[in-house]
Amino acid sequence: MNMVKYQEKLLDKAQEAGFIEAEVYYEQNKSIKCMLYKGEIDSYETSEDGGLSLRGLYNGKMGYSYTEKLDDESIPFLINSAKANANILDEDEGIAIFDGSSEYPSYDYYNEKLETIGISEKIELLRSIEEKIHAYDSRIITLDYCFMEEFTAERSLVNSKNLALSHKENGFVIFLSTVVKEGEEMKTGSYLKMTRDFHSLQADDIAKEAAEEALANLGEKSIPGGKYPIILRSDASASLLETFMPILSAENAQKDQSLLKGKVGQKVASEAVTLLSTPFHPAALSGASFDGEGVATKEQEIILEGTLQTLLHNRKTAKIDNCETTGHAHKDSYKGALTIAPQILYISTGEKTLDGLIHSVRNGVLITELSGLHSGTNTVSGDFSVAAKGFHIENGKIASPVKQMTIAGNFFEFLHDIKETSSELYFLPKGYGSSSLLVKELSVTVE
Repeated sequence: MNMVKYQEKLLDKAQEAGFIEAEVYYEQNKSIKCMLYKGEIDSYETSEDGGLSLRGLYNGKMGYSYTEKLDDESIPFLINSAKANANILDEDEGIAIFDGSSEYPSYDYYNEKLETIGISEKIELLRSIEEKIHAYDSRIITLDYCFMEEFTAERSLVNSKNLALSHKENGFVIFLSTVVKEGEEMKTGSYLKMTRDFHSLQADDIAKEAAEEALANLGEKSIPGGKYPIILRSDASASLLETFMPILSAENAQKDQSLLKGKVGQKVASEAVTLLSTPFHPAALSGASFDGEGVATKEQEIILEGTLQTLLHNRKTAKIDNCETTGHAHKDSYKGALTIAPQILYISTGEKTLDGLIHSVRNGVLITELSGLHSGTNTVSGDFSVAAKGFHIENGKIASPVKQMTIAGNFFEFLHDIKETSSELYFLPKGYGSSSLLVKELSVTVE
């Protein structure tokens, strides 16, 4: 099926049916997932899913519908469903279909070479990594995850105002969880690698990093509970940022669900904190040149040296606050309504390496992993109390891994207490990233 012609036909039929203006959004996702265990394929899965949504103004109200079935029979279904949806709305949102930005950024989100490499070569790389991890140290007993995924995603948005946008992205992800044992002590360590450049992956380097991540957790000791200076490693700080992203949503602020309401232009963090949103970063696999409404994305400072520059807006929240949209309208899928979320959001880097931050701490804790983030956090109050893995720092050096800890604090206070950021940057798959953060103190409880 020619998707462009199908979208145009649906738009024409919607206008014939009484829609003053309309928009059609299409997406398709493909993935290949493979899990190995002791060199053999433990699971192999291919998937393909997608669909299309219609959004349009009918009788002064915005209606919405979607389908996974893309054929001529779905056109009247989509139109009638969108009409019915519009008729039950209590009020007009007052937001017209977007007629387009003056220009859109141009970046490469898709690497054609990645798909030309056979899946057998990618599995062989994973198998080689697994072998090298096992051979790295006799204390390594198994991998409970040895996983790879390749994905491709396509999206397009066209509307009755002659706006036609398309996006294609792909990526390759390796996830490893290594199990180590010494005496009666057994520990695990996780490792994630993402790229669009398959040939940049080196089995020896990945195996060494994954093995060392697990082996470092052996020999754990207890430390007294109390308040400690904390270094939150970049992967842990990225996960904390992702969890508390809702505080940056203008929609949540307008619903009195964010304590950042009314704080634009004010200090909300220490001067060490600059939070950036961008449509592209070479270390991330997310991003796009347009948001869920078709607004051009752009590089922008959300927090600049501690001062809140803007909340994240879509066109509806921007109209309420009498400002311009920041291009953060978001659709989780063709089935979802518009919300607010960044494509790429990260805490920018500083000058010191992670080792440099560690050397500056006399008696503190390095946190490498957080768990229970959704159950142990409150994005309205900012309070958090979550399980953590990490290491005791003594006299500027790693002394020992710490028995399972709980760290507690308040995210708004945490932002003010960040003293330094490191020079390295880490991204999670959904585009949240961070440098490592040196924080004045957090409460640590050790079991």
